[in-house]
Amino acid sequence: MRIDTITLQLTNLCRGVGKFIKDQNGKLQLEQIEEKGLHDLVSYVDRTAESMLMEELRKLIPEAGFIAEESGTNKAPEYNWIIDPLDGTTNFVHGVPVYSISLALQRQKKIVAGVVYEINLDECFYAWENSPAFCNGKVIKVSITPKLANSLLATGFPYNDFSRMKAYMALFEELMQQSRGLRRLGSAAVDLAYVACGRFEAFYEYGLHPWDVAAGAFIVERAGGKISGFDGSDEAIFGKDILASNTLIHEEMLSLISKHKV
Repeated sequence: MRIDTITLQLTNLCRGVGKFIKDQNGKLQLEQIEEKGLHDLVSYVDRTAESMLMEELRKLIPEAGFIAEESGTNKAPEYNWIIDPLDGTTNFVHGVPVYSISLALQRQKKIVAGVVYEINLDECFYAWENSPAFCNGKVIKVSITPKLANSLLATGFPYNDFSRMKAYMALFEELMQQSRGLRRLGSAAVDLAYVACGRFEAFYEYGLHPWDVAAGAFIVERAGGKISGFDGSDEAIFGKDILASNTLIHEEMLSLISKHKV
């Protein structure tokens, strides 16, 4: 099985499904939007996009299982697809043009391929095992900014787990003062892709799921970046929080996160 060939097929698949998603922009009616949890939106667009992805993925690796946002988990022993068919549903519903498809392939416990397709800018970020990271065919790398003071950061805010918000906002306040600024785009997959290509020096958030971060975190690593939990551990994709950086400011970020006991 050639992971590089499969990854390039994934990029074409994501572009095709992304076209469907973009075509639905503005067609979604209020009554077609559901809340599957507190502030957690879903629509026929998410579900249809996921079905389209899964149908084609079954052809690529018939024995693979799935860890999917809308369909749930049906894992297989060797290969599993980790899928978010529309990362940034709230943006999509409100007409904010930042949303993406996130798709990763896991072999046993290791991610071996990842694609993040930012639909509105038609930017496809991807990498496979032992490859560089790419955007639309060009090699990308994390930034070489060495200090937090010169860094632009990205974050996100939880929509239903507010248990850590007091410490989280204290960290946010300090980072506002110690960096060039913070951005909140509304799609963790895009945030991670932007770390990979050097637009952001770091991204941090808690309360995410594997389908939000698996592909983007893998692409960051292949672009020369670093991924960890807030405690510095390697368990970020299936953990409770994630810090992605250009590697150079990682320890500075971890020090501040630890200081505020997030």
